[in-house]
Amino acid sequence: MGPRNRSMVTEFLLLGLTERPELQLPLFFLFLGIYITTTVGNLGMIAVIRLSAQLHTPMYYFLSSLSFIDFCYSSVIVPKMLVGFLCEDKSISYSGCTTQVFFFLIFVISECFMLAAMAYDRYVAICSPLLYNVIMSPRVCSLLVAAVFSVGFTGAAAHSGGILKLSFCGSNIIKHYFCDTVSLIRLSCSSTYIDEFLIFAIGGFNMVTTSLTIIISYAFILRSILHIHSKEGRSKAFNTCSSHLMAVLIFYGSLMSMYLKPASSSSLVQEKVSSVFYTAVIPMLNPLIYSLRNKEVKNALTKLLRRKIYL
Repeated sequence: MGPRNRSMVTEFLLLGLTERPELQLPLFFLFLGIYITTTVGNLGMIAVIRLSAQLHTPMYYFLSSLSFIDFCYSSVIVPKMLVGFLCEDKSISYSGCTTQVFFFLIFVISECFMLAAMAYDRYVAICSPLLYNVIMSPRVCSLLVAAVFSVGFTGAAAHSGGILKLSFCGSNIIKHYFCDTVSLIRLSCSSTYIDEFLIFAIGGFNMVTTSLTIIISYAFILRSILHIHSKEGRSKAFNTCSSHLMAVLIFYGSLMSMYLKPASSSSLVQEKVSSVFYTAVIPMLNPLIYSLRNKEVKNALTKLLRRKIYL
């Protein structure tokens, strides 16, 4: 019997970020500005990398993939949230809710592994500079990006498959601004053991694998930087990975503040603030971090703008 026949709930109600009427319009314009900045920043980053020959390197290939992920997973969440600020109808269909869960998980899992792949790229660039072009060949880079999205798709499919088997026969009110696995598990009136196990197993694997890859890569990077005798050489080596390290700290910091804390100490407001940070703010910050702190990106953007003006 299919999930729709087993479930008496055909739609869910998203309570949104806040239920206070006087805040709906200001929040709409705030998040509209954030989403426009996210869209322009990430698509602009992809365009600059594609149009600038000097940026056709493995590091920027991964960065353009990260920008694509940030744009996509922000687009899965924010437009629906913006509609919720303006419309009294807060409903989302059963299929719409599960679809949102599926695509959000694809891109958020892919983000974790993309950051790990970028850490490995920086490790090879700093620790084995003479072999960098051999190790990080175009074929290897393409395989790494394909593997990142494959892991994201597999994890999302496993979670979504578990969600589709749940029955919803009670309340259909989601006390959040988007559909996520935890919210749906709380509403289910059937056994959620498998879904909770998947969250623990898949989430644990993703966090441990990616965080260990990043930590080990940066441990070797730090050791290599400390062996560089010149101050200028150490500064140059550190600058090549400082933007990525900042993006990693912001992303994993927000995830840990959301999930790695006792349930009793977590309020609904705290959960929503943490969620806003990694669903809306981080996708906006990443292109700003990589453009403002990266001379090569700024130089490439300047050249492209001058070329356009002269044309």
